Amino acid sequence: MSERAHLLPALQGRLDRARQEPGLCALLVVRLRGMRESQLRHGYEFGDAIMLAARERIVAVLRHVDTVYLAGDDSFVVVLPTIRNHTHALLAATRLVGAFDDTPLMHGDRNWHGRVVVGVALCPDHGTDAELLFRRAELAHDEALRIGEPFSIYQPDSTPVEILYGELRDDIAANKLDVMFQPLFDLRSGKIVSVESLARWTTAAYGVVPPSDFVPFAERSDLIVPLTRWSLNASLRHAAALHRGGAPLDVAINLSPRVFAEQGFAEQLLGALDIWAVPADSVIVEITETALLTDLDMSVRVLRRLRDCGVRVAIDDFGTGYASFAYLRHFPATELKIDRSFVDAMLTDARTEQVVRAMIEVAHRLGLDAVAEGVENAETMRLLDNMNCDMVQGYHIGHPTLAETFVAERLAAQP
Repeated sequence: MSERAHLLPALQGRLDRARQEPGLCALLVVRLRGMRESQLRHGYEFGDAIMLAARERIVAVLRHVDTVYLAGDDSFVVVLPTIRNHTHALLAATRLVGAFDDTPLMHGDRNWHGRVVVGVALCPDHGTDAELLFRRAELAHDEALRIGEPFSIYQPDSTPVEILYGELRDDIAANKLDVMFQPLFDLRSGKIVSVESLARWTTAAYGVVPPSDFVPFAERSDLIVPLTRWSLNASLRHAAALHRGGAPLDVAINLSPRVFAEQGFAEQLLGALDIWAVPADSVIVEITETALLTDLDMSVRVLRRLRDCGVRVAIDDFGTGYASFAYLRHFPATELKIDRSFVDAMLTDARTEQVVRAMIEVAHRLGLDAVAEGVENAETMRLLDNMNCDMVQGYHIGHPTLAETFVAERLAAQP
């Protein structure tokens, strides 16, 4: 029986008692980012001690009527009874996040200085069943991760991917997901030089499931590893077709830092390159700025192994997370991708324009290529060209296209 199965009866009892009291109640999932990887690196005794210290810190910022439950190696569940509205639940989430912001948790001569991400679901607004509320608080947690915020509250109109676990698992195994390629344009050569590989999922019951729904769901579940392996091999299969057809392009593949904890992951990726006969230096692995901070040491170790074998490394969505330029000194990156939120605002905000200019300059000083995401028009592309940006990506360059179609059209255009 899983830890969650043991936990749910206690949660249900607490929720039932809370519903007899005035006001709403809330269920919060509180997850310590990077804790699982720290346990694997430093040992379970270290992890247990840090989780105990984390629980004490959580209890210290809550009310005496609130209840805290251990929910896994890196997670807690908090029940808040007698709250007046959702704002009070979000205030509690703010206090929980703030409790971990400044002072690290200690065990012996080691410390854990990370952050927490909180998902919030309300009872009875989002359900009265403990299992349903737990899942919806997890979905809110995933949404917070997706948008780079420390907490989020469940949105009832979101796609119900929490009930699609079996279908996603089966579709990954049966190769029923689609690979899309979106081109990147090199401003120096004036050519399309690479593509970013994007996973898309369509179900019989719900139609197209947005990647902003199913990718965070896979991250939280045990599906992120098979999803990553599927994406890697599917992308390399199409890249190999381009190479065989004499129209090679570099291919960028998004990675979750959770796969880095898998023993031998770097060797598995390098083995896939050999199987598909795709040169290592034509593959870029992308990891978001926020994600790399989940466990910087492990991320650096795995990515440095790939980099030493020729694979290139891009920091995606740069500028939206919690990293600083100081991290770039240690990270084995070859490319820095400037988030579209900055690129979108350049034409209307002079300060944002200067921020983008500074990002490009810092990238070049560190020997990295600067890539601008979200280029929607010619004026933005001209401005980036004047800033000496290296590459651009966005609808002005090309929309995501089914990889089969993209490959066929590129090969057909060969002389």
